[in-house]
Amino acid sequence: MNRVFINTQIKASQVRLIDEAGKQLGVMALADALLVAKERKLDVIQVSEKVDPPICKLGDYGKFLYQQGKKDRKVQKRQGGELKEVRLSFNISPHDIETRVRQAEKFLGRGDRIRITLPLHGREKALEGYAREKMAKFIEILQPILSIKIEKTLTREPRGLSMIVAKA
Repeated sequence: MNRVFINTQIKASQVRLIDEAGKQLGVMALADALLVAKERKLDVIQVSEKVDPPICKLGDYGKFLYQQGKKDRKVQKRQGGELKEVRLSFNISPHDIETRVRQAEKFLGRGDRIRITLPLHGREKALEGYAREKMAKFIEILQPILSIKIEKTLTREPRGLSMIVAKA
């Protein structure tokens, strides 16, 4: 979030003022706007500086910051949230795969993305096909439960296999 100027931090001499209800009070000197804010026991908050004169709004600064934080969190949630990791092992049993699917389902339900990894050690690296089958089995079980989109396809990395999945 960009820095928000309030009250005497505003550098412009003229401002376009909007009251707390959203009604335009017009263009006025900053000193007059500060007097109006003082009468109403509110702050003058600079909303936009891209226009001349800058747009300012009357309101409680703490409440404004809280609302901005809520908007930012909502935008972040829509962008895909956090990246969580679900680790499978080379010799994972079918029941353990189902447990990991439930965990992935919980993460995806919250709006997070998941990285599914299957590390390969020693001789397991020679049996990459078997490891790919385990990953395919995981996706096969997860797909009917939730509609998912694969953001990063299954790739071989130095330490094993990985892919990134998100809720569609």
